[in-house]
Amino acid sequence: MMFFTKLWRLLYINLVLVKRGLDEIVLTIHFFRPLHFVFYLLPWNWFGKKKLPLAVRIRLALEDLGPVFIKFGQALSTRPDLLPSALITELEKLQDRVPAFASDIALRKVEQTLGTPINIAFKHFDMDPLASASIAQVHAAQLISGEEVVVKVLRPNVKKIIQRDIALLYMMARLAERYWSEGKRLRVVEVVQEYEKTVLDELDLLREAANASYLKRLFENSSLLYVPKIYWQYCHREVMVMERIYGIPVNDIETLKHHNTNLKKLAEMGVEIFFTQVFSHNFFHADMHPGNIFVTVEDPDHPRYAGVDFGIVGTLEPEDQRYLAENFLAFFNHDYRRIAELHIESGWVPSNVRLDEFEAAIRTVCEPIFQQPLHQISFGALLLRLFQTARRFNMEVQPQLILLQKTLLNVEGLGRQLYPELDLWDTAKPFLERWMVQRKNPLVLFRKFLHQLPSFMERSLEIMDQVGRPQSSDAKSVALQRELSQLKQELKLWRIGLFVMLATAVASIGMLFWL
Repeated sequence: MMFFTKLWRLLYINLVLVKRGLDEIVLTIHFFRPLHFVFYLLPWNWFGKKKLPLAVRIRLALEDLGPVFIKFGQALSTRPDLLPSALITELEKLQDRVPAFASDIALRKVEQTLGTPINIAFKHFDMDPLASASIAQVHAAQLISGEEVVVKVLRPNVKKIIQRDIALLYMMARLAERYWSEGKRLRVVEVVQEYEKTVLDELDLLREAANASYLKRLFENSSLLYVPKIYWQYCHREVMVMERIYGIPVNDIETLKHHNTNLKKLAEMGVEIFFTQVFSHNFFHADMHPGNIFVTVEDPDHPRYAGVDFGIVGTLEPEDQRYLAENFLAFFNHDYRRIAELHIESGWVPSNVRLDEFEAAIRTVCEPIFQQPLHQISFGALLLRLFQTARRFNMEVQPQLILLQKTLLNVEGLGRQLYPELDLWDTAKPFLERWMVQRKNPLVLFRKFLHQLPSFMERSLEIMDQVGRPQSSDAKSVALQRELSQLKQELKLWRIGLFVMLATAVASIGMLFWL
């Protein structure tokens, strides 16, 4: 039964494409090629009826197909370097101008969720949506206490719709891994798993509220980014209330210019915010399309970003952070051998790959690009070329890094819209160099040592306690010996670490006396 449901959905997708005048896309699918003659039998093709522009038809088809497809269009809307401007203009409408659902449905859902009539919680509730997106829509309101807020309400049946399309993606991914030679290397099923987790997390507005609250705390004293306040007493899984912010949409370049905004600084700030979130905070806003980013220009020379929609955030493992930072720095320094080494060390490329061959392949990709002026280098184009090259060396896609790659491409796309001569490299390199130095700072290492010491001591005592007990089986004895061996290795590393920190401290004190 599930198979027929997916098959019907697949057919429905093609029917929508035909309905929106995208017959040529359907007829490029191998399965439908024998039916090419049907194209001439369709009534709307008989009289040469004038069609809407192609970009408009694509946008309307994505709207018809629902949240998963709308999000795909949103991601593409930030890539003017890859797509024609007419298509970008249409796809940008998917960011906050998706057709709204009935306002009375939104009002009833708010009342049911809060358990109180709307006029008890709000002095005013605007029935016309302020914005409407693929997952939810937003209404302006005013609390009884007078604060201006926005009320975010999930779309009806959105979870069911998303789960249906995710099931279809899984089916297509499994077919790709089975029948497509590149399917296993690209780990298509794992990519869909990551996407499923990300999208389903968006459906819990309590999670989004927690993300916003935490991000606000991280940027509390920053002049880079403002995060609105969350009103927790009105927040539930399907309704969220937060402070209303006023700003200029980040892609409204004309209005920003009208206010004499320093666009160069604004573009560089966007890059700094990205790297601060990824490396300093390890918690980044991963849905940075223009519909979610505003600019406040009370002081045009010192503009400030204001963010909304925190349903998608990303984090990285410490090892992924370090490998990424070192990869970026190696790129900036044209150190192709180090890039190759890092890919092999991290396991992204198989260990049996010849280092010199992989280095030569990376150099072949990067050298022509680096001969351009830095502000003309597209990081997105570089990544694409590198991935194409890495296919020869069986590089696997890293699903945990997909959100990061998407966010970086969004940031670059936004930055280049604001300031076409943005030098992403010059802005990012000093930040990453400082971050790497700070990681090796003896004080930072000592703090990590103190932080880990209690759990290390507790684990040591547990193992020592087990040593004194009679072992009931050989398996337990082997496991214990393995634990003891691992503990000895850790003790050895800790002794080395302590020695290095003490030596550094003694040297520092000696330098102070010497000076």
